[in-house]
Amino acid sequence: MNAPSSASSRRPPPAVLDELDRRIINALQGGFPISDEPYREVAAQLGTTEAELLARLQRLLDARVLTRFGPMFQIERLGGRFVLAALAVPEERFDEVAAAVNALPEVAHNYRREHRLNMWFVLATETPDGIAAATARIEAATGLPVFAFPKLREFFVDMRLKA
Repeated sequence: MNAPSSASSRRPPPAVLDELDRRIINALQGGFPISDEPYREVAAQLGTTEAELLARLQRLLDARVLTRFGPMFQIERLGGRFVLAALAVPEERFDEVAAAVNALPEVAHNYRREHRLNMWFVLATETPDGIAAATARIEAATGLPVFAFPKLREFFVDMRLKA
């Protein structure tokens, strides 16, 4: 989903955030209301309107300040499975392979790493058997073996970054 190309792997200039942008980011890193109008509820807590909150969230996503905004699920409790996977991608094929991997809806995150296994991504499927099917599709599309690392133990890290 988010593997930078070689041209875009350089850091972009820092985004310009105003005080409300910062309060939005800080407020939405945990505990989103479960209600009929959650955005309206959050907007009221932040002293803005629902329309302004939604517009700012979209702008932050479009500017890649936020790379995703959504819930985190315990997929195993829903019958699915997560797997951390990696590929050893020849540098000259990195952009091509990233596009093929990112085209799969099962790919949740994708990162370039400075390692022999230089592309790491998370596969999320609705069933445990879906991992093998997604892995096979990636291998067929790229001609590269996928190294899948299933979760052995889960750790909860409540990391919040102050904007």
